[in-house]
Amino acid sequence: MTKADLVDSIFEHVGLSKKEAQDIVEILFDTIKQTFTEGESVKISGFGTFHVRKKMARQGRNPKTGANLEITPRRVITFKISNHLKNEVEKLNAQDSN
Repeated sequence: MTKADLVDSIFEHVGLSKKEAQDIVEILFDTIKQTFTEGESVKISGFGTFHVRKKMARQGRNPKTGANLEITPRRVITFKISNHLKNEVEKLNAQDSN
């Protein structure tokens, strides 16, 4: 699913114009990005939680050349699915296997 798909879905289900739907999607993503840059988590009830996690510097190896190198510290975003969504996905998997 893309941003354009989200805009189309809002357009169809809510009845807003495509421009208004696009503005809502852009505001939503801008707010989420701003929250991540501040180092905060984003929790969407019934969906899951996005956490900003700090990774420390560590030694790595270039797989092509075998040379050792230092991987710099950085922030990464991780996702933990909610139990509700996890159960819904598991139900779909059970139906698909039948």
